Amino acid sequence: MADVWAWLLFFFILIALLVMVVFQLMCLSDLEFDYINPYDSASRINGVVLPEFITQGVLCLLYLITGHWVMALICVPYMYYNYRLYTRRQHLVDVTEIFNLLNWEKKQRLFKLGYIILLLFISLFWLIYSALEDDEESL
Repeated sequence: MADVWAWLLFFFILIALLVMVVFQLMCLSDLEFDYINPYDSASRINGVVLPEFITQGVLCLLYLITGHWVMALICVPYMYYNYRLYTRRQHLVDVTEIFNLLNWEKKQRLFKLGYIILLLFISLFWLIYSALEDDEESL
């Protein structure tokens, strides 16, 4: 039963990551269509970048603590990419360069979105599998 609760926790953490990345994409799309000014867009995006990085790190750490080694290994490239962005000080959106880098920023967020959706489907599969396996053992 503990495994089902762990997968449920992973699922909700991945949903939170998904919401953060979609929010960033919405801000970039609003900027592209001129619904929002660059300063507001950059400040909104920069406000969720560090929580996204921390949430991803916590997720990877939880995979390691609970012994889900394959999922932890799947999370490592995304976590390394976030670490590399942070150490190079490229994780924040610059207000003055946001229009020049708009397509790159959108592609970066779309790649993250695809990666998180993949993790979400894998996590959902293991959640259902663990629940069914736990149900079979109780009979």
